[in-house]
Amino acid sequence: MYPLKYSTTVICALFITIGAASVEEEKVYGEVGRSVSFGATRIDPLVSSIIWKQRNGASVVKAIEWDEVDDGVSAPNLRFRDITTLNETTGEITITNLTVEHSGLYTIDINSKEQEQKFMLEVLPPVPKPVIKIEKNEVNPDAVYLICEYSETIIWKNSTGGTLQGSPHYPNGELITVEKQGNPDFFYTCTLENAVSERTSDPVYERDLFEDKDEDKQLEEGEAKQNDEDKQLEEGEAKQNDTQLEKGAAKRNDGGSLWIVSVKILILILAPIIVFVIMYKFWPTFHKIVHDNFKDTPCIGAILKRLDGKNKDYSLPPHLVITAETNMNGDTQPDGEPNVQHLKEDGEDETEK
Repeated sequence: MYPLKYSTTVICALFITIGAASVEEEKVYGEVGRSVSFGATRIDPLVSSIIWKQRNGASVVKAIEWDEVDDGVSAPNLRFRDITTLNETTGEITITNLTVEHSGLYTIDINSKEQEQKFMLEVLPPVPKPVIKIEKNEVNPDAVYLICEYSETIIWKNSTGGTLQGSPHYPNGELITVEKQGNPDFFYTCTLENAVSERTSDPVYERDLFEDKDEDKQLEEGEAKQNDEDKQLEEGEAKQNDTQLEKGAAKRNDGGSLWIVSVKILILILAPIIVFVIMYKFWPTFHKIVHDNFKDTPCIGAILKRLDGKNKDYSLPPHLVITAETNMNGDTQPDGEPNVQHLKEDGEDETEK
């Protein structure tokens, strides 16, 4: 009797275990910004209502629901509104424009009864494009460390397609140690992947990892030669600039000397003319001598007329005026001599008989 009792207990425990395994949720992954679909594999044709619920801990919200009586689909929660659709025939749910908030456990109620089938949705961001960092090996100059600092799954590969085993790198990521192969075109890549995306870094070539002593020497010699050429060029330019400055200064000096000479010549020419004009205009004696001697000369006479402004008669001085053949009392001068009155410049009158 006891063996039968124990056998029954074992069989019940086995069925319970199988039943628990059968209701284990299905894992579903979605990428941020994209869409995901999941649902029941089989649905009874006699369905009058379908409700999808999202469970996040103690929080339960309706993602979308359909009722045959109302013959309509609705997504009452803002998190799912306008981005969630339902296939009434298959019971499949589709969520677009995913965010991390859409992650959680999803259950489906058919005809107001929760089904055993469950879906665990995890929404992940796409992985970034990795960048390989290079660190020198102080001990071995023919070896370097390649580092990929990311928390996602990391896959190292070389140009032959072979996968390389990485070591943990603090605080995150992996590193590999690579040695010089003697082939400058040999390269390495780092690939990141998660459940929804995968991206690979740009290749890092061996020619960029190790220094070639011969090439370094040639490079140094080339730089030294270039520096010498630059120095010679600078000296040539400086010399040329000095020569141009000297020529410019000499040219300016020549121009200044010529200008000074021209001014002096002009002064020598104009000074006598100016003195002549002043004396002719303001010295009556000089005026009379010049006018009487040169008034009939063709060229000088014309110039004198310009200076006088009009033709004057200098046969009798302008300050001598013949008044009459009478004396100051109106009587006739004896012996018939004319009475000549001299008008001085200072206004005084003097009668000369």
